[in-house]
Amino acid sequence: MPIENAADLTKNASATEASNPRHNTLGTWAVVAVLSAFLLVACIIGYLGWTSTDTDVPTSGYVAMALGVIFSVVVGVGLMALVFYSSRKGYDEPVLFIQEPTLHRGEVKATSQENGP
Repeated sequence: MPIENAADLTKNASATEASNPRHNTLGTWAVVAVLSAFLLVACIIGYLGWTSTDTDVPTSGYVAMALGVIFSVVVGVGLMALVFYSSRKGYDEPVLFIQEPTLHRGEVKATSQENGP
């Protein structure tokens, strides 16, 4: 049934907003609070782990860490590029089953040997 005027559109939009279960509920705020607490605890533990020892990291350690980060970013960018490429070229589309044409009485299916190389 098509919507004929703007009043119907407004009425339908307000009805869907009221029934949306993801609209600022207490559960959403609870999840945000718990995840923020986890982030804060992880930052504190990281800071304490970083500053608790007087050991210096050698230059080769910083070089290895930088190469690891660069390699990880390159792999991530490459994989995302492949995802976009395959999506744009249609490689992600579902496979279509193409049936062979049915043979009528008296017809013989040609094989590759009969057609030649």
